[in-house]
Amino acid sequence: MSLSAFSSLPDEARLWLLALAQPAEASVLAPEMDALLGRWRHKGTQYQAAWTLLEHRILAIAEPILATQPSGCAIDGMLRGVNQIAAKSGLALEDPQAVIVRLADGIRAVSRADVEARLVDGTLDGSTPVLDLALLTLGDLRGGRLERPLAATWIGRKYFKPVSSGT
Repeated sequence: MSLSAFSSLPDEARLWLLALAQPAEASVLAPEMDALLGRWRHKGTQYQAAWTLLEHRILAIAEPILATQPSGCAIDGMLRGVNQIAAKSGLALEDPQAVIVRLADGIRAVSRADVEARLVDGTLDGSTPVLDLALLTLGDLRGGRLERPLAATWIGRKYFKPVSSGT
């Protein structure tokens, strides 16, 4: 996973992770994403964002100013632009509520409503890698926190009983 696009940004930079519904090449998104982030400004603030496409499915955008000076309007504008770029490129974004997992055949989205059924049928288990798209900082991504075993996520807390020590 190359994070070289973020080399000039601090670990504290605010991070957004969005899953594409199907694999894509960064080159398909590059002209539009570069233009969007190059003109991203709000109320006189020019944002200093960078982006990359991880594993052909996860669009990662980082920006340092918004970590300390958040602006919901600026973030909403950027996210609207990303949705427009995806649509223009013939791509779709996954439902933000979907659980993104790594299976033997690649990265897949599982709707929250289907998680329990996938646990029962064995598609998912406690060791299934889950990609945490809720990471907030670039440092979290750099620190390897993108992927965790399902048992260590909210799904594990909901569906797996803690092991008693027997004391």
